[in-house]
Amino acid sequence: MTAQTPPMGWNSWDCFGAAVNEEQVKANADYIAENLREYGWEYVVVDIQWYQPFADSHEYQPFSELVMDAFGRLIPAPNRFPSSANNTGFKKLAKYVHDRGLKFGIHIMRGMPRMAAHKDLKIKDSDFTAKQVADPNSICFWNPDMYGLKCESNEAGARAYYDSIFKMYASWGVDFVKVDDIAREYPRCRKEIELIHDAVKNCGRDIVLSLSPGPAPIAQAEHLKANANMWRITDDFWDKWELLLDMFKRAEEWCTHAGPGHWPDADMLPVGALRQDYNPDDRTRFTKDEQITMMSLWCMMRSPLMVGAHLPKNDEFTLKLLTNKEILDIEKTTHCAHQLYRTDSEIAWIAPSKNAKTVYVALFNISDKKRKLVFDLSSADLSGYADAKELWTGKKVPVLDDKVSVQINAHGAAVFRFDC
Repeated sequence: MTAQTPPMGWNSWDCFGAAVNEEQVKANADYIAENLREYGWEYVVVDIQWYQPFADSHEYQPFSELVMDAFGRLIPAPNRFPSSANNTGFKKLAKYVHDRGLKFGIHIMRGMPRMAAHKDLKIKDSDFTAKQVADPNSICFWNPDMYGLKCESNEAGARAYYDSIFKMYASWGVDFVKVDDIAREYPRCRKEIELIHDAVKNCGRDIVLSLSPGPAPIAQAEHLKANANMWRITDDFWDKWELLLDMFKRAEEWCTHAGPGHWPDADMLPVGALRQDYNPDDRTRFTKDEQITMMSLWCMMRSPLMVGAHLPKNDEFTLKLLTNKEILDIEKTTHCAHQLYRTDSEIAWIAPSKNAKTVYVALFNISDKKRKLVFDLSSADLSGYADAKELWTGKKVPVLDDKVSVQINAHGAAVFRFDC
């Protein structure tokens, strides 16, 4: 099964927006291979508009000329991705990533390029043309590159188009596809999600299917679990405390739906060097404590982990944040994680280990002041645990009268491992 554990990797959006190029992708792949791969980080994902020759920031250029083949399938802009020349697509870049023991991914928008419909190009290996399949009334309001497809009125044609692009991605060596403008678009995109799922299943290669943006509707949890490996539970997540605080209620709502092959996605980790297309000196606005809170929550709820930083600019703190093996192990070794309680100033989560001998408890100080937090083990039926280790400091913490206490900075967190 694909995505037995939450996928972990890097995505180019937070640091380069739509403007990422081949050199930057390779630099981040090299960094992951050298510094992060042994900790489970493996996906290298090229985000939006890799087919737009003149993208230069996080902003979109509406109605741009996009690079596509004779069958209306988008292909990399060769001026940004030189190895894609001569219609080789991402084959060479994917091989570069694979040769470093990593996996390669791309971002796409749902539907087909409006240019393909206007030119009425033939859909590969079918009797349909683009104009027959495209729906000019289905356009993403924030990026008009694409038309949606007539998935209900011309299912066979829409299926043919999705089959054609995913077979091409499989031939390139793509391991991960993030499909945008779809996860929150129920009910109108329900059938489209199913057709994309079928195209992935039939393309001849194991590909992780990620749906964006959120918030995906909780009422569609079972449909999402049946048709995707991960789906966004939020709109774009950035480095603002208000967004991080809001994620706790989303995590509580979605955590019971996390399991092998299907993972609610809290979105990317905006740490390190961000927004490099605007300012090469830009870095995350999160405090160190807020970054620890974010990593702790994402791992406790078992969200996929996608780093948004330009990794070669990582400082020592960011590298340590991403390579805390004991924190990352929570993603792979626990089940049934959930919130224990919440007050105006603190939140507690629990994540039992699958081996039944270890339990993780995370305490979050959501107040604006440093506070002493006390956790009563008996309140969670954990009486009898004698050992406690705080995983961010590596220090042992005494269990006294079935309680552990810890001083936590404002917006900070502590994660304890209790062993029998």
